[in-house]
Amino acid sequence: MDDIRIQRRASIEVLRAEASDELSVVIEERLRGGEDPWAFMEELPTVDELVVWMLRADAIVADGGRMPSSVRDYRVLRQIGLQHPELTATVWRMLGEDPLQASA
Repeated sequence: MDDIRIQRRASIEVLRAEASDELSVVIEERLRGGEDPWAFMEELPTVDELVVWMLRADAIVADGGRMPSSVRDYRVLRQIGLQHPELTATVWRMLGEDPLQASA
């Protein structure tokens, strides 16, 4: 099995700040484009989802830029959840296996 190593480029707090800024820019651009926020806000990712995607992108870069297979992608996302407990619920939700939804 591959050993998945995701090099940390910044703290989760810094990544969340970057993601929040990025999300703010997307929202502002869409508002300036005349879109109704009620129509698009639900389709935007959360700040934590953006952080997970950034960490996933770092893993892809660390693997020589190769796009992961579905199995490797699952393992990368799972590893992100294990390495960053504060993102675990987001990772599982993104994988479609939210343990909080299963118990409800």
